[in-house]
Amino acid sequence: MTERAEPAGVGRDPEAVSKFVEGFAAQLVEAGMQRMPARVFAALLASDSGSLTSAELGEQLRVSPAAVSGAVRYLAQQHMVSREREPGSRRERYRVHSNQWYEALTNREAVLKRWETALRDGVTSLGADTPAGRRMAETLAFFEFVDGEIAAMMERWRAHREKTFGA
Repeated sequence: MTERAEPAGVGRDPEAVSKFVEGFAAQLVEAGMQRMPARVFAALLASDSGSLTSAELGEQLRVSPAAVSGAVRYLAQQHMVSREREPGSRRERYRVHSNQWYEALTNREAVLKRWETALRDGVTSLGADTPAGRRMAETLAFFEFVDGEIAAMMERWRAHREKTFGA
């Protein structure tokens, strides 16, 4: 059976849902996310199934299929949504997972590792005893600290999630 989005007006006020989607998207934009991916992500997050087609997203957000496609491409690159084919159809559904924040943060951890490598090279190139080299070393130490804290925090999150949601 194919998952369907809950029809508008069933069990909730569509205007209230729209207000939430736009408000949460605005918060994501303020934090640095592009506007359309933020709107698509918020709409997926607010759907009961966590899954919508491009047409459903376009209708809900009143945007073109091209706008949805670009937003989904960005969100997929950030590991915040995935694409799924509907069984027996060429149509794709876009899904947000309950662990999307974990996936997104884990993806950021890989970025931090690359930055650490580049900063180590910077310390070597600039010389650890130069003002620029010391600044690079302090920046490197900061990112190494953050990397360790993220790993410990994610372990605590997994335990908390298991205790709270049993998943």
